[in-house]
Amino acid sequence: MDHADVLLIGGRAGVGKTTVGWEVSALLRAAQVAHAVIDGDFMGQVHPAPEGDPGRAAIGERNLTAVWGNYAELGYRRLVYTNTVSVLEEQTGMFRRAMGDGVRIVRVLLTATDATARQRLTARELGSELEHELRGSARKARMLEDRAPVGTLRVVTDGRGVPDIAAEVLAATGWVS
Repeated sequence: MDHADVLLIGGRAGVGKTTVGWEVSALLRAAQVAHAVIDGDFMGQVHPAPEGDPGRAAIGERNLTAVWGNYAELGYRRLVYTNTVSVLEEQTGMFRRAMGDGVRIVRVLLTATDATARQRLTARELGSELEHELRGSARKARMLEDRAPVGTLRVVTDGRGVPDIAAEVLAATGWVS
């Protein structure tokens, strides 16, 4: 395998992206499949955001490029990447620039109802950000539903266990026979 593959796991806040990403990693480890995991939410987490356009997105791409470069130098060719909007078509350029033009991109959009997302966020957000996260989650769910490109696998997470969801997500990659 001389090209890179990236599994993009996107979805609204509270849908389970990070949890599913880690479970996909556990399944890959069990199958002895070399890979790296990056939580894209941390790639641009700075304050204040860099000035200019695109600001925070630019630092996120710079960090992705640097981190992936380190992994690639060590021989890794598969990346599990979680981030709310990673599945959108306009993100494709960032992954091509960071990982090479030949990167194979697999897009998975995790979905959950407002009630499920609220329940999960209420359990997770113990600080002052709950209301902000709830509003943003609902807004991003609508945007992702409207703008996720054709060919994006949609995986419902409501009422399902993490291992089951992760197995469905991983199957989309073809990384494990």
